[in-house]
Amino acid sequence: MQFPIVIHKDEASSYGVSVPDLPGCFSGSETLDDVFAAAAEAIICHIEGMLMDGEPIPSKKPLALHQANLEYAGGIWALVDVDISKLSGKTVRVNITIPARVLAIADEAAIREGQSRSALLTHAVLHYVGRQTAD
Repeated sequence: MQFPIVIHKDEASSYGVSVPDLPGCFSGSETLDDVFAAAAEAIICHIEGMLMDGEPIPSKKPLALHQANLEYAGGIWALVDVDISKLSGKTVRVNITIPARVLAIADEAAIREGQSRSALLTHAVLHYVGRQTAD
């Protein structure tokens, strides 16, 4: 799953990173080269904490919505790819029945998002369940 990040740098400081889709998720790095690894690690740790607390992973919001937020003004935008399917614990192989048309749609979306079919379906279920429990 790709997460947009915002990189900030003041003259007398390290690089700071915010993850708009995960409120409260921040990171930093001394060099720009290390920003992406530090951000990915922060995202994984943040999501692991949410899962341990039984919290749903927040839905992705449109990038334009984040970019309109004055809190992120002047930042450099980038994307960090994190495989969150491995965070929820032990995986279990299942056999399901799904219409071929729906499977084709899921496979196209997985390719577009750079995910496996399993990762996409896992994310979709978690998103759906989170949305249902939030209502």
